[in-house]
Amino acid sequence: MKAHLLLRDAASAVAGLFLLLGYTSIATAAAPQLKTSAPGYYRMMLGDFEVTALSDGTVDLKMADLLTNIPTARIHSALARQHLKDPVEVSVNAYLINTGSKLVLIDAGAGTFFGPTVGKLMANLKASGYQPEQVDEIYITHMHADHVGGLVAGNQIAFPNAIVRADQREGDFWLSKSNMDTAPKEAKQVFEGAMASINPYVAAGKFKPFNGNTDLMPGIKAVAARGHTPGHTVYLIESKDQRLVLWGDLMHSAAVQFPEPSVTIKFDTDSKAAAAQRKAQYADAAKRGYWVAAAHLPFPGIGHLRADGKGYDWIPANYTALR
Repeated sequence: MKAHLLLRDAASAVAGLFLLLGYTSIATAAAPQLKTSAPGYYRMMLGDFEVTALSDGTVDLKMADLLTNIPTARIHSALARQHLKDPVEVSVNAYLINTGSKLVLIDAGAGTFFGPTVGKLMANLKASGYQPEQVDEIYITHMHADHVGGLVAGNQIAFPNAIVRADQREGDFWLSKSNMDTAPKEAKQVFEGAMASINPYVAAGKFKPFNGNTDLMPGIKAVAARGHTPGHTVYLIESKDQRLVLWGDLMHSAAVQFPEPSVTIKFDTDSKAAAAQRKAQYADAAKRGYWVAAAHLPFPGIGHLRADGKGYDWIPANYTALR
């Protein structure tokens, strides 16, 4: 009997040891690396207006191949000063403005046009607390696919109650089949993307272009900034003496184009006009101290400019929990 008890106690001790070792093994097991992040959305107030920056994701751009009017060595040097390597992971941003009476989306992301690293705007719109059915109007800076692709889901309108607005020159250029037919082969897909994204709204009577500088609703104005595309537009948002200017594709590389505003990009339809617009907008923003935001600045892409010699310093928005 005594031997039996000793054997039982020994077995219990061994079982306990294995249990202890098992727990120890579990406690020290390495957690798998997830290798993902979710910027999603960022919110701030501009007077009485609520501004929500929405991330559509990121794309890699090889700046040495794309930037123009600058030697390649200087591109690499500018990137290195910001601890960046080429290609650069570039944000694709859109902005949702709640005026209190209207919900306005400015640009709509890439949809399915640029692969799996973008096309996240709809999910982040919903994560921010809004639904696509609530959007009243959508203002487009220009009709490149990374700004209009998210207007549709397949061949269906993604924002069923929204009116889409853009400069008449933009629509006349990118929605023209004759322009597409005469365009270089590599440019035809840009026309195709614009048509696929905008034409469903045209067919539904929901595309309403404007001409140049236009007051679109109280507190929101379209300002012609042609050059990057024929009808490229920036949007001025104002509430209670506070101002935010949404630049669209006025620029693509903070590391290079803030210190050197004359640097252009191959995406420009008219690079000389685009550079002139950029210089004018930079100077005004630095002088007057208002908020600016751009589609391809690091998310959320909102901040201020400060003059620094012949160039500018970018001062990103201080993070706020918006209490």
